[in-house]
Amino acid sequence: MSRRPRLARVVALTAGVVMATGTLAVAPASGATDQALAGYYNQKVEWAACVAGTAPPGYPQEEWEKEFVGLDCATIVVPMNYRKPSDGNLSVAISRRKAADPAKRQGVLLLNPGGPGGPGLTMPTWMQEQKIAGPFDLIGFDPRGTGRSTALECELPPTEPLFETRPTDKQFAQIAADAEAQEKGCAAGGGGIRKYISTANTARDMDVIRGVLGEKKINFLGYSYGTYLGAVYGSLFPSKLNRSVLDASMHPDWLYYEQAKQVSVAARENFDALASWMAERDSVYHLGKTLAEVTANLTATRAKLAVRPVPWPIPGAGTDVDGVFFDIILGGSGYRPIWDLAAELIGLLHQAANAPEGKRALSEDASKALKVLYGEIKETYNGVFPAVSCEAVWSKDPKGYEEQMRLFREKYPYGPGAMQAGPTNCTYAKWKPQEKLVDLKRKGYPVGLVIGAEYDPSTQYDGSPAMAVALNNQLISVKDEGSHGQYGGNACATQKIDDYLINGILPGSRVVCDGAPRPDVPADGTAGASAAKRPTGSLADRATELVAQGKSAWRH
Repeated sequence: MSRRPRLARVVALTAGVVMATGTLAVAPASGATDQALAGYYNQKVEWAACVAGTAPPGYPQEEWEKEFVGLDCATIVVPMNYRKPSDGNLSVAISRRKAADPAKRQGVLLLNPGGPGGPGLTMPTWMQEQKIAGPFDLIGFDPRGTGRSTALECELPPTEPLFETRPTDKQFAQIAADAEAQEKGCAAGGGGIRKYISTANTARDMDVIRGVLGEKKINFLGYSYGTYLGAVYGSLFPSKLNRSVLDASMHPDWLYYEQAKQVSVAARENFDALASWMAERDSVYHLGKTLAEVTANLTATRAKLAVRPVPWPIPGAGTDVDGVFFDIILGGSGYRPIWDLAAELIGLLHQAANAPEGKRALSEDASKALKVLYGEIKETYNGVFPAVSCEAVWSKDPKGYEEQMRLFREKYPYGPGAMQAGPTNCTYAKWKPQEKLVDLKRKGYPVGLVIGAEYDPSTQYDGSPAMAVALNNQLISVKDEGSHGQYGGNACATQKIDDYLINGILPGSRVVCDGAPRPDVPADGTAGASAAKRPTGSLADRATELVAQGKSAWRH
């Protein structure tokens, strides 16, 4: 699942079908379904060097082109409706980075970044420095509805939706109206393909990819929502899955409303951890000596920012820091190595919010550091997230959502706060899923790995042990870790995953790795606290360095 701060307005529908390179023979629609599907599995595809094309908005063209260096690309065709292939076809874009050590090649490793709605065409590039690039052909793909595959988009809502981490009762109606408007836009823009954009159908597309590649089995590495996708694939095609790694797992029983709410639960857990750490170092940060004192001070600061935001130093270059932005910052500082810098920036915002009129300002350096650590508080979306999320049952009762938003604005206001407990477009969806959710089970494929960080900000930790139990898999827990996705970032977890994928060696049934270390700032009253030196230099430079340190193979 992805964190959803402030929804931006959305581009309009694109839903073109691009035919595959090469030939495709599809059995007549009058034949049996399995005969009709044989043509998709047997299609011949010609690989060619990937063409980067124009970079997405905000992405440097030079960096974008590097993503495609050394990658082969192709487009395959899959049935829109697997139950009735004659209904039409969709295109799925796939990519390949051949095994760096052909003599030790062990087949293919399919990769998925999560979402739902995350394109994965360039994932093999993200993984090229990892050990798995040696024995495996790394296979990326843009799932149906995303990227260069047949795209599903929602039409632009008439107004920008309200995003309020601590909404008042009066704002509940607006939040509901926005959700209904989003559903109307997605319904209008979804054409005939929307109801076929689902996890199960994406898993079926993965099996077509396997067939097209000529592989008897695939290996799989998925992050976030990709963990659920991998579990569904194994449940539908157990004889076709070899080794599987589910990193930052979703909870098998939280689809999808409870999973969304748990994002704000995780944000609260991360805030409490950071605030407690700051309280132990009050001589440095000056925001209180206990968790309660720090929380009270920052709650008061948030209230002031809600009334009078701190302006961005350069007009038009960033978002003024209001109460919502402040909640995002407080709940979005889970990655432990940034805590010292995050605490400094929170302190500067506290000072600015409490300064007299005319002196309520941030330095350009501080604002740049905020942008590096927390980005722009906005998000665009295509139609896949609002379509796939609706494959589960959602309540239609507005009172239930209002009750949950009241609870969350009080107990879990950080990060996206109460918005995660509000109604979504699925609350107002008038279409029904084409099939029931897949019953997750591991029967017929090897034991796999599930990885979970104790303070994961996007897929709350409880989901990982629950998925491990559901599939009877091994579990790697990363202690005191507040990042999302561990392979390629956490050395301990990465080593165990490599040993499993490459050598087939399972770790213990329940293994614990240490997370990234907290900053070396001595607690008050401990040896060296008074003599500890504070970091010097640009806040923005420190932020850039910390973000670079925190990148994993997936947090690319």
